[in-house]
Amino acid sequence: MRFIKFFDKLEDEVRGKLSRAPIIYGIIGGTAIVMFWRGVWHTADMLEQSGGILGVVFGAPISTIISAIILLLTGLFVSFFIGDRIILSGLTHEKKVEEKTESEVRAEGALLLNMSDKLRHIEREIEAIKSKK
Repeated sequence: MRFIKFFDKLEDEVRGKLSRAPIIYGIIGGTAIVMFWRGVWHTADMLEQSGGILGVVFGAPISTIISAIILLLTGLFVSFFIGDRIILSGLTHEKKVEEKTESEVRAEGALLLNMSDKLRHIEREIEAIKSKK
C-alpha cells in the first residue's frame, strides 16, 4: 500500500509540474507512449516467432480478433478509438475540453463539486431515513 501511495503522490507532483509546460509534457508523454507500444509490439513478435501455440495466438489474425473481443468486453474499444468525451460533447453539443477557456473549465469543475456535495447530502438523508425504520 505504501508503494502505491508513493507513486500516486509522485505522479501528482510530476503531472503538476509538467502541466505548466504542455509542449514538453506532450513530447515526454508521446515518446513514452510510442516506446511502450514498441515494446509491446516487439514482445508480441518474439512470442509469435517462438512458434507453437504462442506463435498462433500472437499471429496477426488471431491477436486482432482476441484484442478486439477484449476491448469490446471491457468497453475500451469505443472509448479508446473515439473517446467518451467526444461522444458526450457531440450529444450535448458542447465544446471539446481543448476548446474551452480556463474559466469555463473552472466553472464546470465548481458545478461538479456542487453536485457532488448535493449527492452526499442526499445520501446522508437517505441513510437517516433508513435508520429510523
